[in-house]
Amino acid sequence: MGENVIVKLSFDFALEIIVLAEELELKKKFVIANQILKSGTSIGANVWEAQNAETKPILYIK
Repeated sequence: MGENVIVKLSFDFALEIIVLAEELELKKKFVIANQILKSGTSIGANVWEAQNAETKPILYIK
């Protein structure tokens, strides 16, 4: 099976967000650094959740 593009892209994006947040912290922009870190890395959590979702079978009652 091939590489999952969305997983790779979201992981790479999260790494770039971490670098950006560190740069912002060096400039004493702690509030925006914290917020961008939370929102930028949550994408990966959402992708993981979507990739590993389970659906319960639907039972039809006649």
